[in-house]
Amino acid sequence: MANKKLNLLGREKVAIFMVVLGNEIASEIYKLMDDTSIEIVTLEIANLRKVPPDIKLEVMKEAQEVLMAREFMARGGVEYARDILERALGPERAQNLLSRVTASLQVRPFDFMRHTDPQQVLGFIQGEHPQTIALIMSYLEPAQAALIISGLPAVMQAEVAKRVARMDRITPEILREVERVLERKLSTVMGQDFTLAGGIDAVVAIINSADRATERNIMEYLEENDPELAEEIKKRLFVFEDIIRLDDRSLQRVLREVELKELGLALKGATEDLRSKFFKNMSKRAAEMLKEDMDFMGPVRVKDVEESQQKIVNAVRSLEEAGEIVIATGGEDELVV
Repeated sequence: MANKKLNLLGREKVAIFMVVLGNEIASEIYKLMDDTSIEIVTLEIANLRKVPPDIKLEVMKEAQEVLMAREFMARGGVEYARDILERALGPERAQNLLSRVTASLQVRPFDFMRHTDPQQVLGFIQGEHPQTIALIMSYLEPAQAALIISGLPAVMQAEVAKRVARMDRITPEILREVERVLERKLSTVMGQDFTLAGGIDAVVAIINSADRATERNIMEYLEENDPELAEEIKKRLFVFEDIIRLDDRSLQRVLREVELKELGLALKGATEDLRSKFFKNMSKRAAEMLKEDMDFMGPVRVKDVEESQQKIVNAVRSLEEAGEIVIATGGEDELVV
């Protein structure tokens, strides 16, 4: 069947698309939509009359083509997508499709790196200026950025973290230029407004996702070279040592998520005050067993201790995200359960 131009509004196509998919799949898509979009699409679905089979087919074909174009753009940019679509659909249809996609789609800067293995990205950016690396890191997901930063040399780790924190706003022109240098085939569609990039929240998110060694290295460097920035980051950063500020009920909730072996390893590198805090919030028998386990462990590697501490910190953060505890950073009086 020849491809026909549908004289339908975008929201009408979405409504038909959702109806064709069926209730179960449509409900899953609804979960990814904001309230306003849900209201608009629901209203259109409610107003739908009988849709001819050929219209349904064309809507589904168009949706498939749009998804295909977006996937190709994510892999290698607009030119990569154009080349493949022209081979599959012909120059005219490919151009029309890309025009529709790029007119409505804002591709987040450095999107192609978010689909790339962190180790490959690490090799890709080796030798780049710290400011360029910081710009890239500020747009990646925190967990991915943390893996990449942990692979950089120690001095570079802290330098990049500092530049991410100090970054404020950047023009679309600079973003496009950096992307052109790093990935010739990537073309970013974005508005002309200045785009927020980096900042304290970005570097805190990255550090929170990094391993303890990377976290410690960055903070030690910043404490020495930029104490003001280090203090600002500390206010927002939750680390293992901060557990001593949790109230007893919160810590008892955390303990239910932690294995005894993991806790023993973590406490091998803790202060006496923090150890006492944990022991106090355990049953007498459990505390005695933990102390015995720690004695039997003997010397342990710092790396193992830090990994266990990070797992416990992750448990604390997960409980906060789930709303079971609230972590405040301004002091002991602000902690809420």
